[in-house]
Amino acid sequence: MQFALPPRQLSTSHPPYIPSTRLSLLRRRQLKAIAVFGLALLTIFYLLSYFSFSRDSPADVTPAGTPNVVIVTLFDREGLSDSHIQMITKNREYYAMKHGYTNFFANTSDYLYAFGSDIPYSWALIPAVRHAMATHPYSTYFFHLNPHALIMNPDISVTSHVLDRKRIESLMLKDIPVVPPDSVIKTFSHVKGNDVEFILSQDKEDLTSDNFFIKQGDWAHFLLDAWFDPLYRSYGFAKAEKHALDHIVQWHPTILTKMALFPQRVFNAYSKDSPGAVVNGTYQDGDFIIRFSRCQTYDNRDCEQEMQPFYKSWQKSHRQN
Repeated sequence: MQFALPPRQLSTSHPPYIPSTRLSLLRRRQLKAIAVFGLALLTIFYLLSYFSFSRDSPADVTPAGTPNVVIVTLFDREGLSDSHIQMITKNREYYAMKHGYTNFFANTSDYLYAFGSDIPYSWALIPAVRHAMATHPYSTYFFHLNPHALIMNPDISVTSHVLDRKRIESLMLKDIPVVPPDSVIKTFSHVKGNDVEFILSQDKEDLTSDNFFIKQGDWAHFLLDAWFDPLYRSYGFAKAEKHALDHIVQWHPTILTKMALFPQRVFNAYSKDSPGAVVNGTYQDGDFIIRFSRCQTYDNRDCEQEMQPFYKSWQKSHRQN
């Protein structure tokens, strides 16, 4: 009989012999590779889920309607009349409502526990700003505005007038003495608008810490903590927190690299009766803010009386009762 295909020959050979020790080593290598691969996959899945959670977590999502700018005003109610406080409050509220900002009104007495009654009350501005940051954790900028200052041109938005990156770069004063008139430490010339987190101005004598802008974040917390250090508060600086700021800005490049000095009239123009204004630093019609600097420290000056004509002009121009 013939077959369509030749019959297969039954193999009588045996599979190659592999020593048991070699086989176990091979299996261990395979298991190790699988374990490493599995761990890598788990790590990737964890990272993806972590970053996805961080983006979607309610803690990192800015609530709708959060104001970008918070105006911080600190009142010494023992030294200011009710009518003075009402003028300032109304002035700030109108401005904030017009631009979608919000106000944070604080009282000096709220912070006396932090530094004691033997320290000048002006130090209270620092914990007041920290308090505002804690109260508005999602807001970006905080504008500390002295209670002896009036917003005269509320049509000006600080978002575009001060805080815009290109605006910062066009206005910041570079390579000038940090503390006038002749500090050997000068503002850095390489700082860019995106680097800036602290904006203030100078008069003829000092950095003017009465009106300033600061950006929410870890760096701002560091600056305020350093500025409010107990050593500085007890040191006895002639001008309290002003001279403390003069000191730390000159001795700490970490602060100077994030700071910008603006021309005085941008947001800190002095009234004609206020001493110490720089050249072209005195208020002119149309300026954003007028400040009655040191009106409370001279016996022949009355803050409220000096403010009244400007307040009435502001009321008239903006139809305020």
